[in-house]
Formats: sequence, structure tokens, C-alpha cells
Amino acid sequence: RSRVAAFPTALLRALPLAALLLLSPARAARQARRPNVVLILTDDQDVCLGGMTPLKKTNALIAQMGITFINAYVPSALCCPSRASILTGKYPHNHHVVNNTLEGNCSSKLWQKIQEPYTFPALLKAMCGYQTFFAGKYLNEYGAEDAGGVGHVPPGWSFWYALEKNSKYYNYTLSVNGKARRHGENYSVDYLTDVLANMSLDFLEYKSNFEPFFMMIATPAPHSPWTPAPQYTKSFQNVSAPRNSNFNIHGKNKHWLIRQAKTPMTNSSIQFLDDAYRKRWQTLLSVDDLIEKLVKKLEVNGELDNTYIFYTSDNGFHTGQFSLPIDKRQLYEFDIKVPLLVRGPGIKPNQTNKMLVANIDLGPTILDIAGYDLNKTQMDGMSLLPLLRGEKNVTWRSDFLVEYQGEGYNGSDPTCPGLGPGVTHCFPDCVCEDSYNNTYACVRTLSASWDLQYCEFDDREVFVEVYNLTADPHQINNIAKTIDQEILEKMNYRLMMLQSCSGATCRTPGVFDPGYRFDPRLMFSNHGLRARRFSAQFL
Repeated sequence: RSRVAAFPTALLRALPLAALLLLSPARAARQARRPNVVLILTDDQDVCLGGMTPLKKTNALIAQMGITFINAYVPSALCCPSRASILTGKYPHNHHVVNNTLEGNCSSKLWQKIQEPYTFPALLKAMCGYQTFFAGKYLNEYGAEDAGGVGHVPPGWSFWYALEKNSKYYNYTLSVNGKARRHGENYSVDYLTDVLANMSLDFLEYKSNFEPFFMMIATPAPHSPWTPAPQYTKSFQNVSAPRNSNFNIHGKNKHWLIRQAKTPMTNSSIQFLDDAYRKRWQTLLSVDDLIEKLVKKLEVNGELDNTYIFYTSDNGFHTGQFSLPIDKRQLYEFDIKVPLLVRGPGIKPNQTNKMLVANIDLGPTILDIAGYDLNKTQMDGMSLLPLLRGEKNVTWRSDFLVEYQGEGYNGSDPTCPGLGPGVTHCFPDCVCEDSYNNTYACVRTLSASWDLQYCEFDDREVFVEVYNLTADPHQINNIAKTIDQEILEKMNYRLMMLQSCSGATCRTPGVFDPGYRFDPRLMFSNHGLRARRFSAQFL
């Protein structure tokens, strides 16, 4: 059951024999020269807290053979909005996926109608002649009965092996080209990361050799429930979550949701997060094995030198920072920063790149690799191809937008009724990781002179957080009340511009760029009006 069924039949349906006969040797050679692309997407893998440390093989086979982007971010630190940004190349305010629920547009009928036909895999298949393969977690509500169930196969995929709903390791259902296949709890045939590896190897074995290919492999690791393969359950026994300077401290001068976290954390909370941290690393060892198998298969096939391999995550994670036990969703580096490693044709080995990049850049990059005219898209991101090739004097962004719409129960959280309505994701000691007014937007700036984050919350306070990451890399001190007022005004205006941007207007000069133009007359004088505009636009 862990091997992919009937690949040759499916391939014949995708590429009839008559079409094969029509391909001249010269045309076939031209097709074969076009680069292949593989995108590996992990789930909730941080980079700030050591999330890449267990991946020794991945580091050797991708990072050391290519380029590591050390300033790679997501525009929303939550699975479904972030994955939608990867697929569409758009900020959340343009693809309208705001959380992990159907009501939040996660794999909803509206998403399927408005956004799915224009994702980069759909363009790769329809316009660029790529055969496309998906295996793993797609969007958190994929397979929901109210949105077509597992019978729905999004446009753009030649081969579709998608997980129903959210990450699991055992006892899950896959949509196999629209047909449900149930898996149990037998490690040898059901452990999802290994199943994805075997499916990927089968695709590489049986695919057409007359078309370039794109593969997207989306692993459950290291997402909860953090179930490692049996051979790795004893690994990292002495590992615990990092005790860095923002671990288990009070989040003073921060949004109320951060301030409400109890400090110091209880011993049970610390034990829980240490255990979670260790298990997360254990699950990643199977991802490391997947990468090794995939690269070896590409090498055996003679395709490795003509294949770009991207490795990244949908968001970061925290384990005890500002006394928040475990989750993502927050505006800080540990949640919005992700690994991004790339190897492929024309990429020199063992490089690091400091440019500010985001997951909205992945779609434009892959389409650019395929030769598609990016001017024909409505994507907000930029192609990384000039950076991958090491081109000199590349004009690049100095800022990007982070936006998140908080979630909360209409009633009280059953774990913590004393906190009242509006909170969610609460732990037994009544520390909550989200609330309906944990709704914020930020400008994350990285220029020659500034490493800055400016954030506004859509709450009654219109609370502002500002961090100078050069002086304060762990974002402990909110300098909103002490930073120069002119910078605050410029950042506020830049934030409004980015929140309403689309396509090329998302790539205009940032506050500290030479080409930036600021007109104070365009500022809103009423911050309340500013906050209401944020809320209405984001929905």
C-alpha cells in the first residue's frame, strides 16, 4: 500500500501514445533540457530555534550544494494562509485565506473558484507543459465534505496524493487522484512521511521522459502530534528547547495577548514544551531520509543536474518564548522566519544570501524557471532566479508585509472560562495563544541601515509594536514610544500602502530605499479610522 498504484496507466492517460509519436526527437530534446523543479514543504518548522539542526543529510545535499537564504519569511505565520501564499504568490489580503477554517476561506468553494485556477502549478501544467505531482498536506480543510470532499482535485496536478485535512502520521485518508485511500497504523506501509517518499520515488520511476516535471512534497513533520518513526523514538534524548534570552520571560510592553502569559511558566508547561521540541526533531529525521532518497533517485536517473530543489516550511514555531508554551501565529521572528535552501542548475555551492525573501516569491521563481512571462500573472512576489544565479546589482525589496487575522471563540474557552469570550488555543494553565483581536499587520524592513519591524494591532488600543533587531534580535524591547516620530509616520504610511497593494504595487520602494517618496498629507489623522480600514479590508 505504500507504493503508488497504476502509475503507468495514469501516465498513459495524461500523455497518449499518439502524442508521444508526434514528438520529434529534436522537440523531445528541447523539452528535456527545461529544468525540473522539486519543492519540499515541511509543516511548522522553525529556523530561529534550531529547527534545521537534525537535518544533516538535507544540509549536505541541498544547503552545501546550493544556497541558503538566511532572511526568508512568510507573510502569515499560520498553515493555510501561508500555503495559499505559496500557491498563489500573493499576500493574504489578495488571496483572502485568513485562517485554517472553511469560513476563513481555507480550501473553501470560493478559494477553489477564485484562486485555484491561477496557482503556479496550474500555470506550469497548462501553459508550460510540465507534468505535476503533489503528495502530502495541501490545505488544512482540504477534503471537507462542504467543499467537495477528497473527490476534488485542484486544477494543475497530473498526479494527486493529498492528505485529507491536517497533518497526521498514521490513521489518515489520502485522495489518490480523487479516490479515497485509507491508511492505518502499520509503520511499514502507513507512516506518512515514508509513504510520501515512496510515492515520490515511484513518480520519478514511471513519469514521462518527454516533459519536464514539477513535484511538491508536503510532509506532516514536524507538526503535531509529533509522532516519530519507531527507529527514531530514542533520538535526541538529552535535547531540550533553547533557553535563549526571550525564553520564559514576561512580554512587557507587548500586545495584551502576550502580556497575559503566566511568567514564569509552570514546570509542567516547560516539561511539555521540551518534550514537544524533542519529538519535533525526531519526526524531522524521516524528512531527512526522504531528501536523501529523492536526491539519490534523481542522480540515478541522470536528472539531478537539471533539477532545482527547494526546501522550506509554511511557518516557524515557538517553544516558551515570552512564556507562550507552543504554537505559531505571532508576529515575532521565531514564528514568521523559515528555512529556505535551494540547489539547482547555475547555483554555486555553499552560498548564503542575506536578501529579504518571502514565500510569495516561490511561485514567481518557479514560473520564471519554466520560462513563463511573469507579467501575465497577478502575483505579489518576485522571482528569486537572479539571486540564485548570483547576478550582480540586482534591485531587490527592503521590506514586506506580515498580516494575520486572530481567531477566538464567541463564547468562553472551555479550558479557561474565567478569561471570557474571544480567546482560543488555551493551555490548562490558562495561557492562550490566540484571540479575535490578535489581528495585526507589520512591515518587516531589512535595508542597509535598518533591521526593523513595525506592527499595528486591530484592537481598541490600536496597539503598536516596533523592534530594532540590530540592537534587539530577540525582540524583547518594544521601542514604539521612543523611536523617532518621523520614522513611525513613514512606517504607518508604508503599512497602509502594503495592505492595499496588488502585484507590482507590492514591490515599490520601502521607507529606507533611495526611491521612496513620502507625503505626510496622505496620512490618516485618525488612528481609529486606520484600524477600521484594516479590519474591513482584511476580511
